[in-house]
Amino acid sequence: MLKEKNLLTNIGFQVVLAMILGTVVGATMGHNASMFAPLGAIFINLIKMLVIPLVAVALISGAAGLGNSQSAGKVGVTTLAYFALTSALAVTLALVMGEMFKPGIGIDVSGVQSMFSSEYASKGDLPTFWETVIGMIPTNIFQSLNNANILQILVFCLFFGIALTKQSKEKREPIIQGVNTIVDAMVWMINKVMVIAPIGVFGLMSEAVGTFGFGALTVVLKLFVVYMAAILIFGFIVYPLMIQIFTKTSARKFISAMKKPQAVALSTASSMATLPVTMDTCENELAVSNPTASFVLPLGATINMSGNAIYYGLVAVFFAQLFHIDLSMGAYITIIITSTLGAVGQAGVPGPTFLVVAVLLAAGIPIEGLPLLFALDRIFDMTRTALNITGDAACALIVDALVQEQTEEESVNEVATQE
Repeated sequence: MLKEKNLLTNIGFQVVLAMILGTVVGATMGHNASMFAPLGAIFINLIKMLVIPLVAVALISGAAGLGNSQSAGKVGVTTLAYFALTSALAVTLALVMGEMFKPGIGIDVSGVQSMFSSEYASKGDLPTFWETVIGMIPTNIFQSLNNANILQILVFCLFFGIALTKQSKEKREPIIQGVNTIVDAMVWMINKVMVIAPIGVFGLMSEAVGTFGFGALTVVLKLFVVYMAAILIFGFIVYPLMIQIFTKTSARKFISAMKKPQAVALSTASSMATLPVTMDTCENELAVSNPTASFVLPLGATINMSGNAIYYGLVAVFFAQLFHIDLSMGAYITIIITSTLGAVGQAGVPGPTFLVVAVLLAAGIPIEGLPLLFALDRIFDMTRTALNITGDAACALIVDALVQEQTEEESVNEVATQE
């Protein structure tokens, strides 16, 4: 009886239950389910209200916490290398599975050709390297905060956090303590907002299912099945395996702890909206230190998009097969590079992604059939977001294990020196 009561009061269980109820209501009511949309909008707006200030202070706190340690540089390099490597690995898995299961072969598009359009070709421009670098540097940080430009906020806050550590101890300590107090206050506010999460999730799911339905799924059913298989392999085999190898945390404990943030990610389809829950789970359930979580997780929510990389790769193979285009090794390499680069800087917010256009154009694949996927973009977005935040948490655990290992080595060396 007690166990049953604990389950009912568990926010993760409530969110999953709300998703199921929302799906049933949306499928039953159809477009009329949009009457529940305000419930989702209130929840998302409350999260958005807190996310940007939380990201800013958490990054400052994380950079300040790591800035004085000898492992700071190693943490930064390891984090970025992990993001790049896992994104490249994800798109490679997508290409292999796309070639194995051929989701674009044998599909009759005669009934849906009216949906084809080339109007999205103009949306496929990727910024150049220097445009990306220059665009990351804010000319007015308050404007960046106002516009929620995550990359610019990230650059300023990391720089400011490191700068704090370079001040004398008596000057920096009160400010760092103040920043940490603000982080604690923001987390308290987030926890209060999460009380209404099941209601918001119900509203989001019922509207999404009611608006888009599952009718469009029949045309791209094979693509969707292969895509889900790739997401599950990466989320439940690749990441847990990395946890098992590189940390002292068991893969089973990691998978169990990630249920709550994954449920929130599925319902909101936003890495940023899920960030507070991911941070809470990493710190309180997976014992990741606050400085590491505050540094890695906001960074990951901005630039770590392995789920998107899988989507880009599979969609490229799908349309190449649909239009009977034989991809060369050069095209595969182009898809891997463009998908990996395209995933970096992708804002952690929900919505149709046009970066897939850049991937298709780079590999010489027609983009006319892209509207076939737009009706289902919400479903694709939900699942890839759940994978993205799983990757962020895995990175935080691995990086934290690295920091602890280096700290232990430093302590041993210090004792040896004193002897």
